[in-house]
Amino acid sequence: MDTTLNTENTDHSTGLKRILRAFVDVRELTLIVLIAVIIITMSILNQYFFSAANFRAVAVGMTPNAIIVIGMAILLASGGFDLSVGSVMALSSTVVAMLLLDGMSIPMAATCGILLGAVAGFVNGILVTGLGINPLIATLGTMSIARGIALVLTEGFSVSNLPSEFGWIGKAALGGIPMLVVLTVVLVIVFDLAVRHTRFFRQVYFIGANEKAAMLSGIHVNRVRIIAYVLTGMLAALAGILLASRLMSGTPTGGNGIELQVLAAAVIGGASLRGGEGTILGAFLGVVFVALINNSMTMLAVSIYWQMIVIGAVLVSAVALDMLIRGSKG
Repeated sequence: MDTTLNTENTDHSTGLKRILRAFVDVRELTLIVLIAVIIITMSILNQYFFSAANFRAVAVGMTPNAIIVIGMAILLASGGFDLSVGSVMALSSTVVAMLLLDGMSIPMAATCGILLGAVAGFVNGILVTGLGINPLIATLGTMSIARGIALVLTEGFSVSNLPSEFGWIGKAALGGIPMLVVLTVVLVIVFDLAVRHTRFFRQVYFIGANEKAAMLSGIHVNRVRIIAYVLTGMLAALAGILLASRLMSGTPTGGNGIELQVLAAAVIGGASLRGGEGTILGAFLGVVFVALINNSMTMLAVSIYWQMIVIGAVLVSAVALDMLIRGSKG
């Protein structure tokens, strides 16, 4: 009898591992199915959910997360992550807004904002690779510094009365689709193809999977990681500039908590905290999934405080599931 029970337990364990492995292999397809389930369910529960106006609002609202998650997915694949993205986004938006008020041209101000993001990413990269500081501590520190600088520069107030021309990209549309959404989709496609087919981005996965083996194969591990942090900082800055264009103001408190949502979305989309896994498309679908959860709770009149609890639970569940899945592959 004991032998029979052990055999049954082994079969159940093997079956669970197969299911988990299947989940990993088709993570993007699984997310598409889950997104479809949310849309169908909410369309039944709320008559206003399945409307062009609501989908437009969701798509535009998730633009900053979708842009930042590109860099976060690449960092996670390399074995790192960045908690300062929300603060860098806020700092970039406020600095660009202040430069515009001082009379600087829009292209020059935007360039300065992107360069500011690159500097923030470079600092993170040096702290992690050059000084060997844990990414959690390093980016937690720069998160506080960047947010503090934004608050000091503005004394906590939003920077408004920006030139009307600056709001063009935030309000323009292409064939009825907001330009912000078009730009975001283009970035996702370009980076997803780059990650899948270019030598540099394949190195990111090699580093995340086995740093020592990558180093022995001739890959400049520190250089690649610094570039990944710089890219993430630039994308966070771009998200901040686009948000400022949409709101026509630079907000020093903007992006607060966005790092957790982006991290959760990337892990849900297939990235691993252990590195070497994930795709840009999967991370983007993770953002869509989280955005639809938030929108659904808003439509159902769920308190904003409960929404924070749900997002935190989603993050913890995503990480726990990631650990289970990776463990099942061993």
